[in-house]
Amino acid sequence: MPSKIVLVTGSAGFIGFHLSQKLLAQNYEVVGFDNLNDYYEVSLKESRLTLLQKHPCFNFINGDLQNRSLLKKTFNDFKFDYVIHLAAQAGVRYSIQNPYAYLESNIHGFLNILEACRHRMPNHLVYASSSSVYGANKQMPFSVHHNVDHPISLYAASKKTNELMAHTYSALYKIPTTGLRFFTVYGPYGRPDMAIFLFTKAILEGKPIDVYNYGKMKRDFTYVDDIVEGIKRILSNVPSGNAEWSGKDPDPSSSFAPYKLYNIGNNEPIELLHFIETIELKLGMRAKKNFLPMQDGDVPETFADVDDLINSVGFRPSTPIEVGIGKFIDWYLDYYKIKK
Repeated sequence: MPSKIVLVTGSAGFIGFHLSQKLLAQNYEVVGFDNLNDYYEVSLKESRLTLLQKHPCFNFINGDLQNRSLLKKTFNDFKFDYVIHLAAQAGVRYSIQNPYAYLESNIHGFLNILEACRHRMPNHLVYASSSSVYGANKQMPFSVHHNVDHPISLYAASKKTNELMAHTYSALYKIPTTGLRFFTVYGPYGRPDMAIFLFTKAILEGKPIDVYNYGKMKRDFTYVDDIVEGIKRILSNVPSGNAEWSGKDPDPSSSFAPYKLYNIGNNEPIELLHFIETIELKLGMRAKKNFLPMQDGDVPETFADVDDLINSVGFRPSTPIEVGIGKFIDWYLDYYKIKK
C-alpha cells in the first residue's frame, strides 16, 4: 500500500511528470492535477500523462486551479500528506506578450491552493518559484539570503508574489511552506519553448537558431533529475520556523513562521555558446546562428548558491551538461522518430 498521498499540480508538465514518476516509484500515491492547456503542444502533455496513468497509484484530475469548487472537492476527496504546487504559466518572454495569463494562473491559482491548504492542512506545501526572482541583482552567486525586490519580468514578479503569499499563510495559519527557486531546468520531455528544445529542433531541420545577447549569456542549466531529487528531499524537511530570525535584520530565506526558501541549481553557469556547442557535438551537426541583442525581461547571468540546500538535505545538483544534453537528445530523436 502507498505510504503517503501527494497532490502534484501541473503533473502533465515537464517537472511535474518527472516528479510524479519518482514519487510513484518510491511508493507514494500521487494525485495529478492539470488543465492540459495549449501553451505548447498538448500532445506532449498527453504523452507524459499516458505514461503516468499506467501506474495503479496515480489518479488524474483534469481541471483548472481557478475552479475553486473542483479544488475544494479534490482536497475533500483525498487527505493529502503533501502538496507540491508546480502548475503555473511559464515563460519570461511570454509574460510580456500575455500578462493577464500570469495574474490568472500564477497568482489566483496559487491563492486557491493556499486556501485549500488552510482548510485541509497538509504536512507540507512545497511550491515552485524561479531564479527569475533575482531580477536586477548583480551579486553572484544568487543567494536566498539576498533581497529580491527588483524583478524585470511579470513572470518573475508573479513568482516573487507567490513567495510573499506563502509567507503570509505560513504566518497566519501555520501552514509549513517551502519555495524552490529552479534554475533553467532541461531534460527529456522538456518544454518546447526552452532553449535546448528550440536549438535541437532547428539544427536538425537546418534552420537558424536565435542566439540572444550574442551568445554571451550564462545560465545555471540544471538537469531535471537533480530538480526532482531536490524536491523529493525537501518534501520531508518540513520547516518549523527559525528561532533566531529577527525582524530587525530579517533574513529573506526564513522566518519566525514555518517558511523556507531554497535554490535548486547546478551551481555552475555555462555560457550559451558552450551550451550550443555541446548540442552540436552530440548531434554531429553545426548550427546556423542568428546573433541578436538581449531580449526584454532577460538577465545576463544566473548562478545558484545552493549552500542552504546542501546544509539542509545533503544534496548538491551535479549533472554535467554533456550528460544532460546527451540524454535529452537521445530522448528527442526517439520520441520524434528521427533517424540520423
